[in-house]
Amino acid sequence: MSANVATLRSSIESALAGRVAAPFNYRDRNAVPTVPTGIAEIDALAGGLPRGALTEIFGPPCSGRASLLSAALAARTADGEACALIDAGDTFDPHSAEAAGVDLKKVLWVRCKTVDQALRAADLLLQSGGFGFLAVDLTEIAPRLVRQVPLDSWFRFRRTVEDTPTILMLLGQESNAKTCASLVLRMEPHPAHWKKTSASVNPVPLSVGLVLESFGARTELLRSRVQRAVAGAGRAAVSVDRVAGEAVFHAQMKWDSPAAWPALVRLK
Repeated sequence: MSANVATLRSSIESALAGRVAAPFNYRDRNAVPTVPTGIAEIDALAGGLPRGALTEIFGPPCSGRASLLSAALAARTADGEACALIDAGDTFDPHSAEAAGVDLKKVLWVRCKTVDQALRAADLLLQSGGFGFLAVDLTEIAPRLVRQVPLDSWFRFRRTVEDTPTILMLLGQESNAKTCASLVLRMEPHPAHWKKTSASVNPVPLSVGLVLESFGARTELLRSRVQRAVAGAGRAAVSVDRVAGEAVFHAQMKWDSPAAWPALVRLK
C-alpha cells in the first residue's frame, strides 16, 4: 500500500511540475515550534500552542475557556511577547487576568460588540503583524451568529498566520473553524470541590453551607495536525486528525478575606 501511495504521489508531482510548487508542502512542512499554554495538564495532552497556526478552543460556559486564555496570556507576556485580545462580547475582566499573572501592559485589548467587528479587527491585526499571541474570543456571541461566518474566513486566517511566529487562538461555544484549525480542544466543566466551614460571615451563616474549594475542567483533544520536533529528528512521527485523549485540571480557590465567601457558598 505504501509503495502505491509513493508512486501516486510521484506521478502527481511530475504532472504538476512547473505549474504548482510543492503540492504536498502543507502536509510536509517542517515541524512547527510550540509554546506552553500555562497549564501543565493541557501541555501534556496537546504539546502546547503551535506558532503559525490556528488553534480552536470551544465548550459551554464554565468549562475553563477563560482560565486557559488567562494562562496563555500570562505565559506569553511573561516571556515579553506582545499579545492582542479581540473581545467580541466585551466581557474580559482585566482585574482577574492581572491576578492570574497577565502583564496588561503587553496586551492590546480590542473591545467589540459584534462578530463582524471582531473578524475585521482580527484581519487587521494579523495583517499588521508584531503580535506573538492573538486571541479572538467569541464565547459570549450566540452560536447561531458565529455559524453564519463563512468557512473561507477561517481559511483566510489560517493562511495569513502560516509561516509567522504568531499564535492564533479562536474561542467559542462550538467548533466553527473545522479543518482550518491545526489544533482543536473541547472543554467541559468538571465537578467542583466544596468544603465544610464553621465560620460565620454576616448575613450568611457559613456553618450551614459549603465553601467552594476548587473547580476544574475536562479538556479533550479532538484534532491535532501539529508536527512537533523530536530530538534527533527533523519532523515529528505522524500528525493525526483525531487523538483519543483528555486532561483534567483544577484551579484552587484562595481567599484573602472571609468577606469574599458568601457569593461562593452553596447552602445545604
